[in-house]
Amino acid sequence: MKTLRYIKSQFFVILLILVFSCEDNLELEPEQSLLPEIATSNPANVQNILTGVYDEAGQTLSYGGRINLASELLANSGDLSWNGTFEQPAQLVEKQLVPDNTFVRDYWLNGYEVNNQANIVLANLDVFENETDRNRVEGEAKFLRGLIYFDLARLFGQTYEVGGGNTQLGVPIVLEAVIDPSDITFPSRNTVEQVYERAISDLMDAYSLLPTTNDVFADRFSAQALLARIYLQQGNYQAARDAADDVLQNSGHTLAPTYEAAFNNDQDSVEDIFAWQITSQDPSETPGGLEGTNEMNTFWAGQGFGGRSGNPDVSINASFFTIFDDTNDVRSQFFYDNSGGMATTKWQSQFANIPFLRIAEMHLIRAEANFRLGTSVGLAPIDEINALRARSEAVALTTITLQDIIDERKRELAFEGFALHDIKRLQGMVGTLNYDDNFLVMPIPQRERDVNPDGLPQNPGY
Repeated sequence: MKTLRYIKSQFFVILLILVFSCEDNLELEPEQSLLPEIATSNPANVQNILTGVYDEAGQTLSYGGRINLASELLANSGDLSWNGTFEQPAQLVEKQLVPDNTFVRDYWLNGYEVNNQANIVLANLDVFENETDRNRVEGEAKFLRGLIYFDLARLFGQTYEVGGGNTQLGVPIVLEAVIDPSDITFPSRNTVEQVYERAISDLMDAYSLLPTTNDVFADRFSAQALLARIYLQQGNYQAARDAADDVLQNSGHTLAPTYEAAFNNDQDSVEDIFAWQITSQDPSETPGGLEGTNEMNTFWAGQGFGGRSGNPDVSINASFFTIFDDTNDVRSQFFYDNSGGMATTKWQSQFANIPFLRIAEMHLIRAEANFRLGTSVGLAPIDEINALRARSEAVALTTITLQDIIDERKRELAFEGFALHDIKRLQGMVGTLNYDDNFLVMPIPQRERDVNPDGLPQNPGY
């Protein structure tokens, strides 16, 4: 990973202090000469770096839109059309990624920028004398680092196999903070199992360290909800059920009163366990100084609502609508026509927050896990699914199968970045490609391999 972009990320951390500091508490001249040891010398500065980690993760390159786009387009076998002019997403649709695809490159680079900035925060916790503040900062940094490793493993490693050793290559685990370019190393790829273990360990720590509420930032139930997602991906249904149940019982979050109310919100809804913050305002006027970009809107909305000239770039085809079993289901009507095709209303507002962990997902996880285990922790699976259907004005089911639950998940979570990962965990197909096909895994970016070919062997097929 010894690339100019990676080196640049170390200095970006120092710039964050200048960008996000509202107190002018350093008063150094010239400001450009701010040294790393000064930038991490007090709690306010380390807190500013942590705020920068959220902003880095929420960039368009990652959770601001493109990671979700990658999952949906790579999983697509006809329900979506790509109308945009960018070649990089077109390669996702065609399952013909190349190692120098810049979107793929940026998933990797942005992930490791987030990772390194989180590592810098974790390496400087001793500046906090207040234990409560120290625990919160550590928990937030570990939440973000655990999140990044989970998704890097899912994008660049072969599918996690239930009951398998999962010795297939994932991504490098780098836990040392790098501020000086001379400290950069040439890490090797860890196994998928090791990367999952790292993510789970960080998130378990985050759960124990974070408060129950934390404004717009991650709290303990954000960590628990993400753990439920990971456990489901692993096929660890008991752990997934119990984590989702904890969130449902204790977080204070509930389903929004209507499906429409769960999306296009300028502030977090009652359903949002964690959302990426988007604003058109000066970041100094927003909670924590956060400023993000809603690239879900860029790709999925019509031009009249801020989308690109594809109008929309990603349109929904008629075949998608066969998933609905009730014409009264409001989710089947949550679309609008454009000259470029049908657009989802989920991403209509240009400056709305991006829901990332919704309480609806926790209901679906608990229902599926309960069904597979033959249990009824929290609610019986049929009652859980019917609660979601009632919110969407769909007729209640009288009996339920596992496929009913999977179908409900598709209706509820469509276009939110789950498509590829659900196909893989359910061992499905993408067109004629099996779930574990080489071309449903991203290539290691060529620029990374150019400087570290021994540590970063290329994925099969590339």
